[in-house]
Amino acid sequence: MRVSLGLPTHRVDDGAEFVSAAAITEISQAAEDAGFESVYVTDHPFPGDAWLAHGGHHTMDPFVALAVAAGATTRLRLLTNLLIVAYRNPYLTAKAVASLDVASGGRVTLGIGAGYLESEFDGLAVDFAARNDLTDAAIVKMKGAWSGESVQGNTMRPVPVQRPHPPIWIGGNSRRAIRRAAELADGWMPMPNPARSAARRRTPALETVADLSARIAYAREVRASAGGSPMEIVFIPSGLDMLSEAGRFDAGAVRESMAELASVGVTAFNVALGGVDRPRFLAEVERFGSEVIGRS
Repeated sequence: MRVSLGLPTHRVDDGAEFVSAAAITEISQAAEDAGFESVYVTDHPFPGDAWLAHGGHHTMDPFVALAVAAGATTRLRLLTNLLIVAYRNPYLTAKAVASLDVASGGRVTLGIGAGYLESEFDGLAVDFAARNDLTDAAIVKMKGAWSGESVQGNTMRPVPVQRPHPPIWIGGNSRRAIRRAAELADGWMPMPNPARSAARRRTPALETVADLSARIAYAREVRASAGGSPMEIVFIPSGLDMLSEAGRFDAGAVRESMAELASVGVTAFNVALGGVDRPRFLAEVERFGSEVIGRS
């Protein structure tokens, strides 16, 4: 069973309990010991105040956090979930990804999203309306830089350990996101999204396994048309997204959800666990390893 654990680096208000080198080290090592395939972090470099006042959150820089996790572990993969590449110069992003891949011995998986927070785009002086085109262009440019060949008279070193580049997984529920995954990437990483949140998150609702199954069928059609190999499909078991992370999980219900999702084509899972402090968070990590991963 391939499961990625969310590092709670968005819990900035809890200070060093979760947002420190010691915390990232201890949680990452616990995740590796528990059998998780990877850890992931989210990306909000400069969120808007109105969003923060209505349930939004800060977070650490994803590359800094994952570099600490890399140094603390030996096999754990490092996932961005999701990196908003439109926020950044694509060649600087390519450099950061390649550097982390080299430093970790080839353990990066690059999860990319187009983004949905218009206020954050405004704060970073990036054209929100152009975010999809910027995302597609960034993927192409990063692949060019990772080749190690000259691109417009410039060359990047080091190149990633993973060739031709680290796996790229695309987030988002829209048809455009699915096409991006099928045509430019290696996997698709949608998210549960109730209809009431669709407008705010600027991605279509995805409320049931039937909804997901229909979109997976579409993804497979587009992938086949593009001539690609089968894609990874990565999803969140019921009740284990960031919005639900406060409570303890029901191991039996999680196993049932994973089995149902696997039956429609999901190949890997992302989970967010709870815990009011680090010891209780670590206890949930260990319990997930023994009661879910260990019993798969």
